[in-house]
Order: sequence, then C-alpha cells, then structure tokens
Amino acid sequence: MMNRRNLFQWIAVTTSLGVAGVASAQTVIKAADVHPAGYPTVAAVESMGKKIEAATQGRIKFQMFPGSVLGGEKEMIEQTQVGAIQLLRTSLGPVGPVVPEVNIFNMPFVFRSIAHMRNVIDGPIGQELLDKISASPAKMVGLAWMDGGSRSLYTKKPVRSIADLKGQKIRMMGNPLFVDTMNAMGGNGISMGYGEVFSALQTGVIDGAENNPPSLYTANHYKAGAKYYTQTNHLIIPEILVMSKAAYDKLSDADKAMFKKYGREAQMEQRALWDKAVADYSGKLKAEGVEFITIDNKQFYDATAPVRAKYGAQFADLMKRIAATQ
Repeated sequence: MMNRRNLFQWIAVTTSLGVAGVASAQTVIKAADVHPAGYPTVAAVESMGKKIEAATQGRIKFQMFPGSVLGGEKEMIEQTQVGAIQLLRTSLGPVGPVVPEVNIFNMPFVFRSIAHMRNVIDGPIGQELLDKISASPAKMVGLAWMDGGSRSLYTKKPVRSIADLKGQKIRMMGNPLFVDTMNAMGGNGISMGYGEVFSALQTGVIDGAENNPPSLYTANHYKAGAKYYTQTNHLIIPEILVMSKAAYDKLSDADKAMFKKYGREAQMEQRALWDKAVADYSGKLKAEGVEFITIDNKQFYDATAPVRAKYGAQFADLMKRIAATQ
C-alpha cells in the first residue's frame, strides 16, 4: 500500500506529467475533500467533474480523493497552494489567516437563519468574498460556497434555557472565537479535537458538544449519552470550494468561465443534497431516542453580543450589509 509521503510525491509528479497512459494534452483535475464518499460536498463536486468532462469531451478529466486520503484540511490547503491538488472543498477556518474577511462568517448569530445565510452567499457579498480569496496571497481561486450546516447543542442533560447551560463543559472547535462564544452563552467552552469527543462524552470529561444532525449521527455521539439536541443555531458557517491558482491560470478564458459556471451549479446541487441529509439524519436520531428541543434563540443571541463586538469590530460595515440582506 502506498504510504502518505509516497502518495504526495505521486500526486506532485502526475500533476505535471498527467496520468500514465493519458495523452499529455489532457488536463487532470485532482479534487479532494475530508468528507467520505457519498457526502453531499463530495457528490456535488463529482457531479461538477462529470459535467466538465462531458463539456470538454474528455480533454479535462477529474479524479476525486475523498475521506481525508490526502491529509487533513491544513495539509490539503498547502497542496492546493502549490498546485498538487487542483480543486478543494474546505472549511473557512484555515482560510481565515490569509483572507481575514472570511472570519466574519465564523461569528455567532451573524446569520439569522440558514435561509439568510444562503441569500448572503448567493448574492453580492458572497461574490465579493470569493473575489477576495482569489486576489489574496493564498494562491487559491474562490469558485463557490457550500453548506456546512447550522450548529446546535447536544448534551446529556436537556437545555431548555440559557440557565440550563450554566457550568456545562461543551466541546468547541479549536478557535478562541468559538470558545468565547460558548462561554458567553453560559457554558464552559472546551477546545478539543473532533476525534476525541466520543470518549470525552463517555468518561464525563465533557457534558456535550455542538454540531449539525448529520455529524451527531455519523460520529455516534448520541450513543455516548448526548441524547438532547437543543436547536440554538448559534453558528451557521458556509464552506468553500477553491481551485489552485496555479492550475486556474493555465486554463483558457472559456475554461475559467466553465469552471465558475459549474462551480455555482455544484453549490446549488450540494445544497439540495445537504437538506436531504439533514432531514434523513434528524429522523434517524429521533428514532434512536434523541430529543430535539426548540427554544427562543434571542437569549443566546443577546448573550453573545460581546463576542460579535470583539471579533466583528473590523468588519462593522460588512456586518451591517449582511444584517440588511433579506
């Protein structure tokens, strides 16, 4: 079996030479994702690849590498920056250091709802941020947005009000902004790797975590005691589809336009697949005895105002435009 170092070397070589036995005139696009085969983002990008292969009569060929086979997002971003990966679906967190403006989407309750988020990314603001990524030193071109879901609390004890969350140890993604968000909501934010959550729930190191229904189900966190899903919707974070600038710059103007066109179609296809996945996994969770709790989010929105003030000061004008988007 090829180890990861040899796999990276193979990718770098085949990027410049093409796959063995394929005419050098053929362009090979290597697409990557941390999510597994069949996941909405993976399926949407595979569909995009099929459209491009058909439109170019095989002149441009796609190869999909799902399930983190090329590394984590940080490693895959680095490979995309040097052109070893041509197309990548990634979360916004690792993009923030080189394109600070995208951090605005990481703030709590910056979007009123999933519909509001979609209206923002589908409109002028979404395109402006894609353009900022393309113009940044990141060596990547922003093609499209994808849904990453709405994140809510799942805990061992029911949370029906902000008072119920007080003192509970809740796992958060490794970012000070997210830890501050949970602390402002009354919980005790604990930065922890995703792979550690199951055992931490089992052993009582944490009392809960936060994520979307597909993640709660597929990671089996409900089996570790997290039987209450409180729909706070405190974070609604879109994801991004980017292309290596080195690869993009080699395309003709017509091919560049084609990639952007089919990228946008992938954005819409992934959205439909995502909505279905959320509905399917929510149903499975309920069948496993998970209680979905609907609450008044205003108490959590008000509590996180200091977090938005702290992290959003530099984006004040952009935040106003997002708020004004219907």
